[in-house]
Amino acid sequence: MMKKMSMSTSKTSLVLFLCQIISALDVPLDLSQPPTITQQSPKDYIVDPRENIVIQCEAKGKPPPSFSWTRNGTHFDIDKDAQVTMKPNSGTLVINIMNGGKAEAYEGVYQCTARNERGAAVSNNIVIRPSRSPLWTKEKLEPNHVREGDSLVLHCRPPVGLPPPIIFWMDNAFQRLPQSERVSQGLNGDLYFSNVQPEDTREDYICYARFNHTQTIQQKQPISVKVFSMDSLNDTIAANLSDTDIYGAKPVTERQPVLLTPTGSTSTKVELRGNVLLLECIAAGLPTPVIRWIKEGGELPANRTFFENFKKTLKIIDVSEADSGNYKCIARNALGSVHHVISVTVKAAPYWITAPRNLVLSPGEDGTLICRANGSPKPSISWLANGVPIAIAPEDPSRKVDGDTIIFSHVQERSSAVYQCNASNEYGYLLANAFVNVLAEPPRILTPANKLYQVIADSPALLDCAYFGSPKPEIEWFKGVKGSILRGNEYVFHDNGTLEIPVAQKSNAGTYTCVARNELGKIQNEVQLEIKDPTMIIKQPEYKVIQRYGQVSFECIIKHDSTLLPTVTWLKDNDELPDDERFLVGKDNLTIMNVTDKDDGTYTCIVNTTLDSVSASAVLTVVARPNPPFDLELTGQLERSIDLSWIPGDENNSPITSFVVEFEDALHEPGVWRYQTEVPGTQTMAQLKLSPYVNYSFRVIAVNRIGRSQPSEPSEQYLTKSASPDENPANVQGIGSEPDNLVITWEPLKGFQSNGPGLQYKVSWRQKDVDDEWTSVIVANVSKYIVSGTPTFVPYEVKVQALNDLGYAPEPSEVIGHSGEDLPMVAPGNVQVHVINSTLAKVHWDPVPLKSVRGHLQGYKVYYWKVQSLSRRSRRHIEKKILTFRGNKTFGMLPGLEPYSSYKLNVRVVNGKGEGPASPDKVFKTPEGVPSSPSFLKITNPTLDSLTLEWGSPTHPNGVLTSYTLKFQPINNTHELGPLVEIRIPANESSLILKNLNYSTRYKFYFNAQTSVGSGSQITEEAVTIMDEAMASRQVDIATQGWFIGLMCAVALLILILLIVCFIRRNKGGKYPVKEKEDAHADPEIQPMKEDDGTFGEYSDAEDHKPLKKGSRTPSDRTVKKEDSDDSLVDYGEGVNGQFNEDGSFIGQYSGKKEKEPAEGNESSEAPSPVNAMNSFV
Repeated sequence: MMKKMSMSTSKTSLVLFLCQIISALDVPLDLSQPPTITQQSPKDYIVDPRENIVIQCEAKGKPPPSFSWTRNGTHFDIDKDAQVTMKPNSGTLVINIMNGGKAEAYEGVYQCTARNERGAAVSNNIVIRPSRSPLWTKEKLEPNHVREGDSLVLHCRPPVGLPPPIIFWMDNAFQRLPQSERVSQGLNGDLYFSNVQPEDTREDYICYARFNHTQTIQQKQPISVKVFSMDSLNDTIAANLSDTDIYGAKPVTERQPVLLTPTGSTSTKVELRGNVLLLECIAAGLPTPVIRWIKEGGELPANRTFFENFKKTLKIIDVSEADSGNYKCIARNALGSVHHVISVTVKAAPYWITAPRNLVLSPGEDGTLICRANGSPKPSISWLANGVPIAIAPEDPSRKVDGDTIIFSHVQERSSAVYQCNASNEYGYLLANAFVNVLAEPPRILTPANKLYQVIADSPALLDCAYFGSPKPEIEWFKGVKGSILRGNEYVFHDNGTLEIPVAQKSNAGTYTCVARNELGKIQNEVQLEIKDPTMIIKQPEYKVIQRYGQVSFECIIKHDSTLLPTVTWLKDNDELPDDERFLVGKDNLTIMNVTDKDDGTYTCIVNTTLDSVSASAVLTVVARPNPPFDLELTGQLERSIDLSWIPGDENNSPITSFVVEFEDALHEPGVWRYQTEVPGTQTMAQLKLSPYVNYSFRVIAVNRIGRSQPSEPSEQYLTKSASPDENPANVQGIGSEPDNLVITWEPLKGFQSNGPGLQYKVSWRQKDVDDEWTSVIVANVSKYIVSGTPTFVPYEVKVQALNDLGYAPEPSEVIGHSGEDLPMVAPGNVQVHVINSTLAKVHWDPVPLKSVRGHLQGYKVYYWKVQSLSRRSRRHIEKKILTFRGNKTFGMLPGLEPYSSYKLNVRVVNGKGEGPASPDKVFKTPEGVPSSPSFLKITNPTLDSLTLEWGSPTHPNGVLTSYTLKFQPINNTHELGPLVEIRIPANESSLILKNLNYSTRYKFYFNAQTSVGSGSQITEEAVTIMDEAMASRQVDIATQGWFIGLMCAVALLILILLIVCFIRRNKGGKYPVKEKEDAHADPEIQPMKEDDGTFGEYSDAEDHKPLKKGSRTPSDRTVKKEDSDDSLVDYGEGVNGQFNEDGSFIGQYSGKKEKEPAEGNESSEAPSPVNAMNSFV
């Protein structure tokens, strides 16, 4: 939430302008003028009798006026009274009371007259009265004996003081007596009881009167009130009557309302215009009546109507004639209502419509004085001249009185005088002085020369030209030294000479000239106008929500005119910031450290310059976790429920969303609080379900968006009665741990679930599907029971029932369990193996009879292991593998077999106890497969035209090797591949010398092995034949020739230019045709072999085929599509740790780790030659 305020410069200027209008009517003090009263005491002047009396009367005029006073209509000779003095050069009287004078002797009506040669001005009639604070008359007050429920009025009757005192009621301890709808003080000071209650009994009802003027307080004698209740009254009567007497007091009866004040059904009230209207209705009744106010035939005035004293007083401020009418108060309770109508008439003392104003005329001019006033009744108007009724004043031929107007024609200097207008009716009077001053004066400009005005752009600019002259001068304005007269809608010309520019812009800045002229002369004055940029808050503070003890910052970034010096002030709730070091005021921000709850409020940034002021406000809301609830109360106690209520703590500006109720069982788990329930944050009561035999305590935690409150204080404890258990143990199971037992287990009841002392369990069991009786045993508060001597793995019906000292829980439900399992007795038979390919086989077996399982059938395990490789005839450590097939499955797949090997396997049935006997070992063999890549390829002994190749046989031949295949091709200096040469090599060879090669040429070699099934993956290598010595010598000779060096430089420059062009084309989206060149020289060996030759395409490293380009050794991806398998994954078993689904189906998945072929990513083991290094460096 953020709000912005600004102090408008136009409002300030308007006030200044109004002041200028008033000052423009003043005659300069250096010119002759009649007296003007400038200061006087109020009409009704109540003075402190202990202090000197000062009656003010100040006036101005030329020549300075002399002063005189009247008292009670006659001349007051101050020279004859030593106690009275007049201040020098003033008409103010000082009556010395502190040195022996008495204020009462100077009561009366005083009037001051200020006089000089041009006239006389008079003051109002000032009524002087000393204040009075008389003592209370002594009186004997009888105690008030009141029956409970009756009404009562305690009268105050304060002494009459001047001004009237303020009344209030207190006790002997000077504590104000509490007031309410039932007990309240009336406007007359009396204390009204609509109905009395026993608690109203006391002996110190004291009425006090405070006289503010004398600062004294008077006290009435204490009043005693004794309230008799019906019970005490009946006891008193019974003690004084015999048993045979009939006695008894009526009980307290409810009564319909009766008005205590005002009395009757109607009344009248007269109030003066502008005053405060107070109407009062106080009613008696039981129950206490409620007061309502209406205006007959109209509405109560909005914004001026207030209800006080618990709606017993209607207050209307600033009343006017429109507020006259009938006002009805209605007092109502459950038994009825009563009303009273007050007829209000609003009268008015005289008030001005047009007050006479000073008139300055030149000889021969005409003029008028107007005096118009209104009131109720309408006031009469009378005129005086120099304090004398105009009817007996000296004649003036230029003057004519016409009711409320005096008309002047062709005035002369002798026509100067002061006229008084008196408007009066029965409620008061108005007296105004206005002079007529006849002068002949050339124009004069009162505004200082070259005055500088500075205003904010887009605000009004008011340029003064205060003037005086008689006759009244004409005013003209010019802009600039030789500018033309200003006219048009852009300007406003005021009667007092002020020039107004309603919306000043930068273009309005400059020099303005004011010219005043009349028939006696002309004068001019220049003023300067500067237009300033407005001050703005460009980054205002924003609404912030911060957690307690956090840090918050409000920004206030401003922009202002460079010639103005702004000051930034921060306020909190329209007051100064707290004097606290946590508040850090920066250049354009306010930071509050370690925020607390008291920092909550509205923060305002105020920017002031000499010309304008702007402000912006933002609200800071400090939030925190709620305070804990309090006053927990337990009500409605029943055996199985109780009502808990509480009072929420402070929500700390974040609404409470919920209340969490927790309980403690002091009987079973003392100190442990558990969740009971949760209710919405708008709810402060919860009905809680209870369990028997629990000693409950409750606490409540409030939750809001910030977090959880601290727990409330615990409630009182509540112990519920014992009862038989409501529920039985859960999770009952019957599972044998040995072949001849049945272990029955359950989750025991918690302490508060026991419902009473002596918790035990009745354990029952019988063999299923056998016509046996239940066998039962009662055990202590334990969680299992073992039944011995049972048959192996037979089903049992089991149930567990809770009981305590008060009885049994409801009949429990039955569960099916089994006695203990034993190992299976029979091995699966008819085991068959079907070899699918060189790495996969399928095994079948016949299921075993279920009776022989002797437990829960979990599945079958296949143990298999490699006996030997058929190609090497070498034995190695036998590592058995296990696949588990869940449920009653009779076949499975054996993946990950090694080609051309001999395997054995057997099958075993599995139950919860373990594995049964193994089936006879079954032998099977896998066919040949393609070999792995040769273990290494080494190229040695390079000559001008030959290279020697050496290799190692494949690590995994996967069959009988039939041959090796070598392919090679040259690579030129532009990395292009030459023709491919293929050589078939016998399987028993391990080296080869290649002859007839080109000198100084790089070759790439591809080498793999074959079995009868097909070719294996290949290994690659590169090598270079050496350079001819003679050729090298010739090249060295050429390289040293100057022409060759120049040619090479030109070629290098051309290449550089081409590179720049290519770079520019690439940035513009062009493509450098490298891909086409790569595609044109694709490796002939990267395609998979055809499907009709019965083999799979092998994965090969792209580096094995791709020509060397710029020395790069990065392989490209070559993906070989595998043949689709007809075998489902569900036919594959699990490893040793494989799992089963609940339905016995296989969920494992065979995962074989693919052995990385040596050819992948393999570089030559030979150290790189200098030539290789040079070809790789680009």
